[in-house]
Amino acid sequence: MKRFFITGGGTGGHIYPAIAVADALRDDEIFYVGNPENLEFDIVNKKGYKFLGVNVHGMPRTFGFELIKWFFQLSFAILKCCFYIIKYKPDAVFGTGGYVSAPALLAAKIMKVPYMMHDCDAQPGLVTRKIAPYAACVSLAFECAKNYIHNKNCEINGNPIRSEFKTLSKEDARKRLGLENKLTLCIMGGSQGARSINDSSFSILKQLSKEYNLQIIFQTGKRNIGYVIEQLLKVYPEYDADKNIIIKPYFDDMVTVLKASDIALSRAGSLSISEICASGIAPIFVPYPYAAADHQRKNAKFMVEKNAGLYIEDEELTPNKLLETLKSLIEDKNKLFELQKNALSLAKFDGTEKIVEQLQNICR
Repeated sequence: MKRFFITGGGTGGHIYPAIAVADALRDDEIFYVGNPENLEFDIVNKKGYKFLGVNVHGMPRTFGFELIKWFFQLSFAILKCCFYIIKYKPDAVFGTGGYVSAPALLAAKIMKVPYMMHDCDAQPGLVTRKIAPYAACVSLAFECAKNYIHNKNCEINGNPIRSEFKTLSKEDARKRLGLENKLTLCIMGGSQGARSINDSSFSILKQLSKEYNLQIIFQTGKRNIGYVIEQLLKVYPEYDADKNIIIKPYFDDMVTVLKASDIALSRAGSLSISEICASGIAPIFVPYPYAAADHQRKNAKFMVEKNAGLYIEDEELTPNKLLETLKSLIEDKNKLFELQKNALSLAKFDGTEKIVEQLQNICR
């Protein structure tokens, strides 16, 4: 039995690929390094993995006291991870990028523990670009991402996704959610929710349900649920009795949600794109306009170029624009099926297995 440190956190795009790899290492011992104040803490605890906490936050983008304070915080987090390495002696460390993974990966470099990184995006993030040159292996989701990585041992694996994307049928997914076997839309703004997507969606839910008999699964984000319900009650007071509509702040089981859906309205994080492709969904992307290095817009444009998705700029998203775009898919089944087919053709179902094999090969 080998022992691995898995690290990545802050958002689902960093956490769920890390969890997929941890789940695939089921015969080994897993320690998850993350911030106990973030989403990863709850997810990892539910999974039953041992959690090693580090206090680290995103780097301030301007010079000043906050940046100096952050450097001290990062230094302490690295020292803490060095202590974890001395105490638990991992055979290798696996990180999915982002600021949460930085302390464990830098500690691995200092302590000469082999480490592997995975980056989800078409343009890798800052942590990946800076730390990847010293990694034993780098896994990427996109071929074009290799242009940003200075490491000869790069592999294009796609994103690690949970195994149930391969096995769960659309009919069974709908049964789990209490839905009928008919056209279904998933609205999601990532693990944190998206205000622009929420604002453009709630005012047309009644029309989508009543006029088009569309089922809607709506993830608002935990911070936004109160506002969405308050606004929805103004335009559709009877929404709670509508069996076509499911609204929750957050779904722990996004595999079931996505596999139940035919169309998705989504941000353009790379993991979301990978899971949408694996579910054979026709996506409408609304990239987050302030994403680091504008990576969401680049991800979305890649999908549009492959005729595997539609695209709306965040600033152009309105209820009317959204309704018009949805109608183009609801009323044109050939267009809907073409997008679904092309999205599914981009899915990489063996990414997790490839990453696990490469990770095991670098163990000391």
